[in-house]
Amino acid sequence: MEGERQSIIVTGVSGNLGQRVLPMLGRYNVIGLDMRPPSGAVPDQFESIDLGREASCRHLHKLIEKTDACAVIHLAFVLDPLQTGVLDEGRMWQINVAGTARVMEAISVANRYGASVTRFIFPSSVAAYGPNTNGPVREEHPLGAHTLPYAVHKMECDRVVQLRQEFMGHCTTYMLRPHIFTGASMQNYMVGALRGTPLGNSKRAEKMRSKGKRLPLMLPFGEEYLHNQLQFVHVDDMARLVSWLARRDSEGNVLHILNVAGRGGSLSIQKCAEIADSKIVRVPKSVGGLVLRKLWEWGISSIPPEALPYMIGSYTMNTSRLQQLLGSEYDQVMKYTVEEALADSFREATAAEGSA
Repeated sequence: MEGERQSIIVTGVSGNLGQRVLPMLGRYNVIGLDMRPPSGAVPDQFESIDLGREASCRHLHKLIEKTDACAVIHLAFVLDPLQTGVLDEGRMWQINVAGTARVMEAISVANRYGASVTRFIFPSSVAAYGPNTNGPVREEHPLGAHTLPYAVHKMECDRVVQLRQEFMGHCTTYMLRPHIFTGASMQNYMVGALRGTPLGNSKRAEKMRSKGKRLPLMLPFGEEYLHNQLQFVHVDDMARLVSWLARRDSEGNVLHILNVAGRGGSLSIQKCAEIADSKIVRVPKSVGGLVLRKLWEWGISSIPPEALPYMIGSYTMNTSRLQQLLGSEYDQVMKYTVEEALADSFREATAAEGSA
């Protein structure tokens, strides 16, 4: 009977990952939360919530009690200020960092008074490690995000989760550090740079898009930049992983931190450009930053200039802990290799342009 299904709360249900996770949670009664209603897949119940407001903590606490939710999947996060319309960095911080603390506080209070939230899932990011790592890093590696607000906020959220997890009662916490999301529907800084689509909000950018013009991938001079290494994870694999963890039995008050990337080895930026059929233009490092800033200011590019270190950096992760946890199901959950995940971003590029 439908009324007997356990309930799961998903914040950020209207986002790209939320929309992919939703169909995989069919065995549950899903309460979706977001600032705007979803345009595609629809949860069993939708409620508008702004995690940037202090009142959202009490709202979520009461919702947990009312629905007797067994898990909370926290996906709400401002990645792209231009697409979300949240341009103020202080407001971003309130939604991203303070919002994550509010979600965890709501779970802590609800569990203290008899609720049974036994799983909490939060995606941090590879960006929390910073734009350069010395080889594939394990989960114990120090965090070193800087420059880009998204990355800094992910790092701060990462620390919030580690500090607050022990106060959440009998709840098992899964904090994932996925590499760059890819797939035909994805649009983020790195995929955008490889696609070269001028996704700014100016009339000039709109005209360029109508003519099919692509911006080149700018890299500083130096052979090392061509050989810098990246990994990717297909958004559908990430959705499968999140739903797999949501179904897993609770282990009590335990924190799992997991690096997440596609199967197989990493790719050089040169190889990424070949897969994307992207033109590489070599420029002095200072000039590249200046050009990126001007394209942003003119409304041609949606890539903020602060993203430059992450676009030209080299950062990879060791995912053996994830492989061990998934065990025999690893290949069924993580279906795409790193290369396959990236290639899928360019098979339906036209349909993907402008996606959230």
